[in-house]
Amino acid sequence: MNAIVIDAFDFCRSNGSQQGVTPVAEMTRLAKECADPSGTITWSAVGSTSKMGFPQMTLSVAGTVQLVCQRCLTPYAHTIDSATLLMLGKDDEQADEIEEMINDETIDVIVGSRSMELMDMVEDEALLALPHTPKHEVCPDTALLDKAKSAKLSPFEALKGLTPNK
Repeated sequence: MNAIVIDAFDFCRSNGSQQGVTPVAEMTRLAKECADPSGTITWSAVGSTSKMGFPQMTLSVAGTVQLVCQRCLTPYAHTIDSATLLMLGKDDEQADEIEEMINDETIDVIVGSRSMELMDMVEDEALLALPHTPKHEVCPDTALLDKAKSAKLSPFEALKGLTPNK
């Protein structure tokens, strides 16, 4: 993954903008969560200043990743489409103060840096956009699962099939 290091405060102050398309395979943490590392993530980061004068960044990710359905255990294509507004504090104390001031659950407040790795933030956003329990809306073929459920034998039925040793 190509490193893009930004001064987050300068990026926001100057209304900076970066965008790109990154293969899932290059995002090692995201690729570990996927059934296979195919696909790409289209992303953008746009800096600005809030009405209260705090630096903020809108981070967007979109793409399709292959996840394993937890119901039928087969891979499926999951679409990611997420945007988050991040406000930046200079340190933990200021970040806490901003969070109290804005009192808005839809805005994440983080500690900014003069050397932030933008691609780590993009990967974090993609990971946060994944479902907690990945599954199809409707599983495509449940024949194997249905067979496994119906094939359950009682332990006594299994014992009937045993022959005594002589």
